[in-house]
Amino acid sequence: MAQILLVEDDESLRKFLAQALVRAGHEVQDFGDGLDAYGHLKDRHFDLLLTDIVMPGMDGIELAKRAAEQDSAMKIMFITGFAAVALHPASNAPKQAKVLSKPFHLREIVAEVERMMAA
Repeated sequence: MAQILLVEDDESLRKFLAQALVRAGHEVQDFGDGLDAYGHLKDRHFDLLLTDIVMPGMDGIELAKRAAEQDSAMKIMFITGFAAVALHPASNAPKQAKVLSKPFHLREIVAEVERMMAA
């Protein structure tokens, strides 16, 4: 079981993802923006940050950079419709981050989380 911090501004997608990950046996804390999520990074340990990139307030890349500085062992996965932004070197996204492009199937993201946690 992984402790997952899920950050996605699309509420319906966030709820579907959270439900799928909980059904797969993970513990999930979900937030609709990066600023709220960042406040919880200080209070609790997470194994995985699963975040959208384009969000109001703090975007997912900035959140991931701060999370990696705080806990270098935390795994990071971006879920985005803008994969080129995450992969572009100028974004300064954490190098070890995985990118999963939208749209995706819930089974696909659960399987990818399982692979990342097993590594």
